[in-house]
Amino acid sequence: MSGDLDAALAAIAAGRIVVIAGDALRGGDIDLMVAAHHVTPEAINFMATHGRGLICLSVTPERAAQLGLTLINPGTARQTGRPFARSIEAEEGVSTGISAADRAHTVRVAIADDAGPQHIHSPGHVFPLIARAGGVRERAAACEAAIDLARAAGAGDAAVICSIMRDDGEMARIDDIADLIAAHGLEVADIRALIARLEAADA
Repeated sequence: MSGDLDAALAAIAAGRIVVIAGDALRGGDIDLMVAAHHVTPEAINFMATHGRGLICLSVTPERAAQLGLTLINPGTARQTGRPFARSIEAEEGVSTGISAADRAHTVRVAIADDAGPQHIHSPGHVFPLIARAGGVRERAAACEAAIDLARAAGAGDAAVICSIMRDDGEMARIDDIADLIAAHGLEVADIRALIARLEAADA
C-alpha cells in the first residue's frame, strides 16, 4: 500500500490527516501526520485515538533555535530514532495542557511567526522533534518527511506526527491499518516516493 503522493499532498494542503510510511530508521513504523498550520483539537484527538503513540511536533532547526530548543541527546550514542527536544507547553491559554484543545493550542503558539522562548515552558505535553536541515534526503524518517511534505503542500514548515500502534500494543505496519485507511479515507505518503520526487526536482 504505497499510496499516491499527489493525493497525499492535496490532502495535507486541505488540512487533512495523512499516513506517512517508509521510515527507514524505525523499522517500518508508520505515523499519522497533519501540517501544524492546520492543527485542530479534532486532529489531535484523532491521533490520540487512532495513533496512540506520542504526539510530536516536527520543527526545522531554525524554528527550534527561535524557540530556544535543543536536542536532548545531540550525540550518536543511545539514540532512539527520534530527535527529541524537551517537551513544551504554551505559556498561556492552557489548563492541564494534555487535552486535545490544549495541545493544539501549544502547537499553534510554537509555530507562530513571532514565537520565542517566552511563549513556552517545560515540561509539557507536546514533544518537539528537531529535523535535520537537509530534510528527508539527509535523514529518511517521518520527522523530516512530515516537514518536507508540509512544504511541498504549501502548508508551512512544521507538522504534527503520531506513530500508530495496533490494538495489541505492538507498533503497526502499513498492512495493519487497511481498515483505518478505508474508514477515514486517509491518503498514504511513502517516504521513498517523496525522496524520489525531491531528487527529480533537483536534477
